[in-house]
Amino acid sequence: MKSHFEISDEEFEEQFADCILEPSLFTHEAHLRLAYIHIKKYGQVMAVENICTQIKIFDNCFGDGTKFHMTVTIAAVRMINHFMNKQKGLSFEELIATYPRLVHSFKELIRQHYSFNVFTDGEAKKKYLQPDLRPFN
Repeated sequence: MKSHFEISDEEFEEQFADCILEPSLFTHEAHLRLAYIHIKKYGQVMAVENICTQIKIFDNCFGDGTKFHMTVTIAAVRMINHFMNKQKGLSFEELIATYPRLVHSFKELIRQHYSFNVFTDGEAKKKYLQPDLRPFN
């Protein structure tokens, strides 16, 4: 399999949760898709909880447990939720086609919310830091 798009949302969610998804398929885009699926099924609050837990487990299954980043993960869920609310009813593929910055300029989107580099900040990696420039809507 070359892409996470080769499996249904249900299979993708299940394989990720069960740590049987091929790790190379869990790209940035796949991370956003997971957020989309969880928001759609469980709402934003539960999506944050589910995804943080599952990514930590996935990171421990296939890595050394150091890749999970709390602030970036929660920010990604909140951004996906924001764009889902801007145009309701879009599939994930339609959402990223409509808002390609989510995939291609994600770091720049996050930098609009923080005055510091959350990607390299040790505290931001371990706990969620609220945006200090502009909130996620």
